[in-house]
Amino acid sequence: MTTIQHYDVIILGAGGAGLMCALTAGQRGKRVLVIDHADGPGKKILISGGGRCNFTNIHTAPDRYLSANPHFAKSALSRYRPDNFIELVNAHGIAWHEKTLGQLFCDGSARQIVAMLMAECGKGQVAFRFGAPIGPISQRDGHFLVGQAEASALVIATGGPSIPKMGATGLAYDLARQFGLKVVEPRPALVPFTLGGDDVLFRDLSGVSAPVETRCGKTAFKEAALFTHKGLSGPAILQISSYWRRGEEIGIDYLPLADASALLLTAKRENPKATIRSLLDRHLPARLAEVLAERLGLSGRLADLSDKALIAAAERLSDWRFRPNGTEGYAKAEVTAGGISTAELSSQSMQAKRVPGLYCIGEAVDVTGWLGGYNFQWAWASGHAAGMAIATQTRIGIKT
Repeated sequence: MTTIQHYDVIILGAGGAGLMCALTAGQRGKRVLVIDHADGPGKKILISGGGRCNFTNIHTAPDRYLSANPHFAKSALSRYRPDNFIELVNAHGIAWHEKTLGQLFCDGSARQIVAMLMAECGKGQVAFRFGAPIGPISQRDGHFLVGQAEASALVIATGGPSIPKMGATGLAYDLARQFGLKVVEPRPALVPFTLGGDDVLFRDLSGVSAPVETRCGKTAFKEAALFTHKGLSGPAILQISSYWRRGEEIGIDYLPLADASALLLTAKRENPKATIRSLLDRHLPARLAEVLAERLGLSGRLADLSDKALIAAAERLSDWRFRPNGTEGYAKAEVTAGGISTAELSSQSMQAKRVPGLYCIGEAVDVTGWLGGYNFQWAWASGHAAGMAIATQTRIGIKT
């Protein structure tokens, strides 16, 4: 006869959000089981930030997240802030530093963050089951059954399909649909672009990096762009990719710190024997300056070029248009945009409005942060929100 093991909550996924939810509920007296098909916890944490884990961003704010409902993340983010996670990191004696733009990294290894989360789970006597398929999930009499485990609450924390070599899948969406929840179409985000057509020649610049401003619609980012053998990458490109849709153009300002028109016209007056190439050499990597000058098609001395031609060149340098033919997909995407619709969930508890006891957190949900620690902060905040709700046994419309 099969023995059913009883818990208060079963959490599917031992990533950042799942572990935060587990330790929050466990330390408040709930019996918690975490199930993950991987052979250990925090696989994505371990590879993040070059192995040093960009664990949060001190500039976290709701406007740095994409969602069909831009207000959804406000509640969870306001109740678990970067300072809360930093306090936990400090309590475990983990040394850290701010890199750029508010990004916080471990001085040592991302393994310290996983060890910290597991130690906190240990305080709550959280049980784990690693290395086995999650298997079929059902619901009866107000309880969820996962294999031989049963609980009154189930948390979907299995993330999205980005980085499939880590074992990532679309399981979260399959489960959401099983329980009647809508899913906003998932797509790769924070992902390199691929180029084709006339832009293919930029592949010859593979390995060249330069500070730029990227634009898509009304959104812009000033960071580095990196040319690759397939197209474009680097922080500025990854950031703007989350806002891009197939068929749209992106613009790149190669002189983001200068007024390009004033720069060229002043150079013409002060150094008339200079060329476009020699002028760009002062501001950009030599190989990039050479290709841009060639594409502008303006040879000879600045003195021999009309002001109109120079202004037109400046305008192009300030808004050089690309039409990516795609991205490198989930294999290279740092996160997945889209996911379980926030319209289905309570922003206070992360609980499904129409399925009491079912919670959805982290990357599985249609909330996607900027590059630089924002997605980890969402994992901590959404996991904490669900864990607190489970700990107080609050359901939508029902208080017990």
